[in-house]
Amino acid sequence: MSMSLRLLAISAAFAFAGATFAATPQAGTAAPAKPRTAQQQRMADCNKQATGKKGDERKAFMSSCLKGHSTAATPSAKAAQQEKMKTCNADAKTKALKGAERKTFMSSCLKGDAAPSTH
Repeated sequence: MSMSLRLLAISAAFAFAGATFAATPQAGTAAPAKPRTAQQQRMADCNKQATGKKGDERKAFMSSCLKGHSTAATPSAKAAQQEKMKTCNADAKTKALKGAERKTFMSSCLKGDAAPSTH
């Protein structure tokens, strides 16, 4: 019988401790929210703006954003680069460049250098 009394006492102790723990407010919910520091707020804002970006693109964006650089110029710069890529590709296709010649041409074209003459 003493074994059953021990088990009953242990069960009652666990039940009481569980009820007490459940009634204790969570640390994060009871405390009023602390105001964010400027850096924390910037991080939160940049993180929201970076939604949808992944990998190196996200890393570059976050770095630029956290340094306080304007993010408005990024889309236009990206569009300009894409336009340059289309133009250089079209020129390389027109000139029927292949292999190393094409690679050299594309490199100089994308840098904005004068296109090397072929043949």
